[in-house]
Amino acid sequence: MGFEGADDLDKEGQTLPPQSKFRYNSPLVQVGLIGLVCFCCPGMFNALSGMGGGGQVDPTASNNASTALYTTFAVFGILGGGIYNILGPRLTLLSACSTYVLYAGSFLYYNHHKHQAFAITAGAILGVGAGLLWACQGAIMTSYPPPNRKGTYISIFWSIFNMGGVIGGLIPFVLNYHRSEAASVNDATYIGFMVFMSVGTILSLAILPPSKVVRDDGTKCTNIQYSNVTTEAIEIVKLFLNWKMLLIIPAAFSSNFFYTYQFNNVNSVMFNLRTRGLNNVFYWGAQMIGSIGIGYIMDFSFKSRRTRGFFGIVVVAVLSTAIWAGGLANQVGYSRGKKPEKLDFKDSGSDFAGPFVLYFSFGLLDAMFQSLVYWVIGALANDSEILSRYVGFYKGVQSAGGAIAWQVDARNVSFIGQLIMNWVFTSVSYPLLIILVLFAVKNEGEEEEITKGKEVAPGSTKEVA
Repeated sequence: MGFEGADDLDKEGQTLPPQSKFRYNSPLVQVGLIGLVCFCCPGMFNALSGMGGGGQVDPTASNNASTALYTTFAVFGILGGGIYNILGPRLTLLSACSTYVLYAGSFLYYNHHKHQAFAITAGAILGVGAGLLWACQGAIMTSYPPPNRKGTYISIFWSIFNMGGVIGGLIPFVLNYHRSEAASVNDATYIGFMVFMSVGTILSLAILPPSKVVRDDGTKCTNIQYSNVTTEAIEIVKLFLNWKMLLIIPAAFSSNFFYTYQFNNVNSVMFNLRTRGLNNVFYWGAQMIGSIGIGYIMDFSFKSRRTRGFFGIVVVAVLSTAIWAGGLANQVGYSRGKKPEKLDFKDSGSDFAGPFVLYFSFGLLDAMFQSLVYWVIGALANDSEILSRYVGFYKGVQSAGGAIAWQVDARNVSFIGQLIMNWVFTSVSYPLLIILVLFAVKNEGEEEEITKGKEVAPGSTKEVA
């Protein structure tokens, strides 16, 4: 019965605190497992997207597929938290992960037939699956850990997940190493992605429901086994009136908006095929470094949780400003109408170094920015049911930003215009996150409980629904 997470009881029938962090039903093991699922599925998807154009010379099919993907993702990201609360993690993840395999397969088909319809349809279906997967993942990552170690657990997940991007970047690098001239990736690249994604689909069955997960102090993530459609529909509608979620919108919108610029207009435009694969190894590796760094700041930099929140936001804001300024310095050297000669990691000498460091820095910033936002969301509550809705809302808005960004690029908006939009959107989010931490994040030991789902408006002592 230990496999299902049964509790140990003392002679009086009271629950005893578990003895090992490496129990199957421990938060650490379950966060590690969801990290492995995401390593295999969205991790490989990230590597595929990171090559620019889905590994194709002409990015049109990839842009249109990504637009379809993020459009349905925006809807099912918001609905995903409710669906997770009804179905539980196993059914949610199993159905979600299978859509990643279909998407990679659609580009294998496109390699031979050059028909966009399958890729676009698969992108729309993947948007549904991604919405479910990330709502489930977010609920697990933010609600299973103990409240004072959420930053650490987020960094553990982010490191495992982004190792998928590292391995995924090696696949096209190795399989296309001798193809230094511009070309679409070969069939073996897509087949390799599909194999990893299939493994992730099977591995999703190992995830326990939150009622079976027991923290080291003996507490459960939630006592509610399943919700119902009516309850979830009402709670999802309430999210759009929740002042906390409204403050999250700019950060959510910008957090996937910048991928289009980074993948298509930096990595794909500036580097040849094999070098793009190598760059992605370091891009996703930088994410692992960034997540560990911000995780330490958010859990250990100061005694006060609210102070840690303020400090983390300032650190990411300063780093963000420096990196986007570096991006601007790089961007003035080329444009959509005057593209640079493709750089190669072996043949371009010192010309390769600056753009490579910039792309590496983009990966570092992405992990720190998103881990920071996850930490803030996780600090708003401790219960899986509430946090699944919060994360679903975040992912839905995030995906709407992604859908718009892919079409911005498809409509040939200037590279420098896209860079400025990204810089502005991320910069606007920082003061709003500071307000959210100031009024909604409570320090450990404060009398007001943050796990009951009660909402208090800034500057008010009245509870609101």
